[in-house]
Amino acid sequence: MRLATVALALLVAAPAAAEPVRVGSKKFTESVILGEIAAGLLRATGAEAEHRRELGGSRILWNALLSGEIDVYPEYTGTLIQELLADAPGDLSDPAVLSAALASRGLASTGRLGFENTYAIGVRQDLAEQRSLRSIGDLAAHPKLALGFSNEFMEREDGWPRVRSTYGLEALNAQGLDHDLAYRALAAGEIAATDLYSTDAEIAHYDLRVLQDDRRVFPEYQALLLVRADLDPAVLEALARLRGAIPPQTMIGLNARAKLERVPEARVAADFLATLDVTADVVETGRAARVLSTTVDHLELVLVSLIAAILVAIPLGIVAARRPRLGQWVLGGVGVLQTIPSLALLVVLIPILGIGAPPAIAALFVYSLLPIVRNTHAGLTGIPTPLIESAVALGLPPHARLRRVELPLAAGSILAGIKTSAVINVGTATLGALIGAGGYGQPILTGIRLDDTGLILEGAVPAAVLALLVQGAFEIAERAWTPRGLR
Repeated sequence: MRLATVALALLVAAPAAAEPVRVGSKKFTESVILGEIAAGLLRATGAEAEHRRELGGSRILWNALLSGEIDVYPEYTGTLIQELLADAPGDLSDPAVLSAALASRGLASTGRLGFENTYAIGVRQDLAEQRSLRSIGDLAAHPKLALGFSNEFMEREDGWPRVRSTYGLEALNAQGLDHDLAYRALAAGEIAATDLYSTDAEIAHYDLRVLQDDRRVFPEYQALLLVRADLDPAVLEALARLRGAIPPQTMIGLNARAKLERVPEARVAADFLATLDVTADVVETGRAARVLSTTVDHLELVLVSLIAAILVAIPLGIVAARRPRLGQWVLGGVGVLQTIPSLALLVVLIPILGIGAPPAIAALFVYSLLPIVRNTHAGLTGIPTPLIESAVALGLPPHARLRRVELPLAAGSILAGIKTSAVINVGTATLGALIGAGGYGQPILTGIRLDDTGLILEGAVPAAVLALLVQGAFEIAERAWTPRGLR
């Protein structure tokens, strides 16, 4: 008894393990590099830190910071002023006013990093010479040119909407696509112009002409680190070492090493930190270990969401079959859920469930319902009437009839629905990487960003193999569970 009391006292008195500092980054290379630099600097100074990379766009990272899902992420003053704090009072271009607006939300900045990464519009040099394109306004004289902008730029108030109205480009056709894919489309001549980040290494690599913004449509985009104000002061002090430490040409060089030379971002970050006399460890992970890790993450997303869907969808299908009027509402409801775009559903769930696996599992659960509910309903309503009448004649009560007759007869249809949901889940789960859920989508997302076919295949091939294995496993189960006389 005395030993138990002492042990309990020691347990209560022991300090809780420190939570790691969670560094986030957006899904473009510069942000990932800055995230690696911040995380590496914190680890080198003795703090626990993890980097939750490629979490999507500005709004996702901003909301995650406000909710405490992450503690630090790289941002730009123009995005803060024009998008994230657009409703804040005062002149946000004044650093003191901007700091006060952040403080009112429990946030702070570690100071500007030393470079600006503003938006720009770029075209190929040969096209610029042919069409006499010098400034953004010159595009108005060529309404048949096809423009391709990053999806975020298409929607941002400080992006295409302002450029179009300021320069009178309403007649031009613009489409949204991934920022990294836009460079390749521009080089291939599939689009005439795209939005650039001024520190992109591809500007020089593809020999692009940056069109003059003579009407100053783009604000200043000074890079900084946003942090939660309640972080340990030692963490804030460590991150402050990056203030003014990254000049523009240095950032362009870091981007070039990652994008053009295919050097891992962690290594790029560690080499930069070495110039600040900071030693950051880089753990090199082999392809086999990476595939194993992403497989575990992917299976977790698929299995948890599928099991939850089975537990909910089969009873819903039974209700729909037993009560036809209510069944129409049940089938209609799950059908409507199936039509919600997956990316939209993920973003909607973030404020409720945060980032990472929970919102991804919830979205996969929603998309798993329809095939199982519909097939359960179809299997039960498709049972020949004489068989049901025979069970009634034998005196079986409704619950026993359902368990011993109807569900075994409908087993083939129900399993087919589960199999369909499982295969769909394997593919859809790759989108979870956009909100930090991991899985096979992580190497695919990184491969697209870095134009690395090997990384894309590292996620795509195992996903395809897993889908085939799942389908084969359910076909075996369907044969084993279906009564011999019904095969």
